[in-house]
Amino acid sequence: MEIERTLILLKPDAVQRGFIGDIISRFEHKGLKLAGLRMLWISRKLAENHYGEHAGKGFYNGLVNFIKSGPVVAMIIEGDDAIATVRKMVGSTNPKEAAPGTIRYDFGMHTGRNLIHASDSKKSSEKEISLFFDIDEIIEYDKNEDSWIYEKS
Repeated sequence: MEIERTLILLKPDAVQRGFIGDIISRFEHKGLKLAGLRMLWISRKLAENHYGEHAGKGFYNGLVNFIKSGPVVAMIIEGDDAIATVRKMVGSTNPKEAAPGTIRYDFGMHTGRNLIHASDSKKSSEKEISLFFDIDEIIEYDKNEDSWIYEKS
């Protein structure tokens, strides 16, 4: 079992459409643990840093402008193989191509309004978490239900 942490951003469309609780519940019901949570307005500098790998691409300015267009919820989710698990739960970037039952399929209609960002690798996760959270904002705790979720080897 490899416990990982991953960053999730609920984008302005998820916040404005009232999906914060629904999306957090999905991760909790899966057995993943919330290790950090904050709501914020993303500055241009933070948006450019977060999406830096896409600088120069045709969609870059749209990404930056959209993520700073309204409040965002930043979360750290923790669990066994959390990065891959969360990515599967989120679904394809284009909601019309996402698998039924994923967050983007269930709540989204258009790539430019796809509700959620999730780190795509361990390296990205570490970088992204450090952009949005200070070390003292990451909460470590045990949940009593973990023994009902994870089999001990």
